[in-house]
Amino acid sequence: MAERTDAQESTQAPEAQPLLGDAAKPRRRRRSTPDEVLAAAEDTARAGILEITDASTLGEGHEVRGEEDRLSTHLFECTLKGYRGWSWFATLSRAPRSKTATVCEVGLLPGPDALLSPEWVPWSERVRPEELAAQRKADQETAAQGGADQQAPVEENADGEGSEQGRRTEAGAAEATSQRHSAETQTAGR
Repeated sequence: MAERTDAQESTQAPEAQPLLGDAAKPRRRRRSTPDEVLAAAEDTARAGILEITDASTLGEGHEVRGEEDRLSTHLFECTLKGYRGWSWFATLSRAPRSKTATVCEVGLLPGPDALLSPEWVPWSERVRPEELAAQRKADQETAAQGGADQQAPVEENADGEGSEQGRRTEAGAAEATSQRHSAETQTAGR
């Protein structure tokens, strides 16, 4: 085996490291002009949408967008109640040299003035600071009590009544007191 010299090692290009996160530039999609065959296939697009919805919800507004070569999207006005600003879409494609359009996908798309649900927020970010402070205080009090409080407190429900275990303990204590009282009464009567 031949040994490499420092000069040979320095002439070799360093290995390329993949870029991660924000450093990598996203690829820009280029919109193409709509394919003539697909643009003329409005009836095919309408038929595809009518397979998933009623004709009364499909409006007259019509637009064709060229997505890629031999791939176009037809947009129609949505007349469903509660869906103002939404559009029905049907994505059509065709094979090379074919004159037949095929429906690939249909559905609803929100427009710029569409009513959307709020963005999802994780639980850790939804908790208000005052709720978090109260929880921390309760945790600290519990930790401070530690094992000093061995007897379980009687839990009360919304009506102010104790839990089943608490009621049994109270009933047992009341019965013992009652027995003691009747024994004292009998002894006093003798």
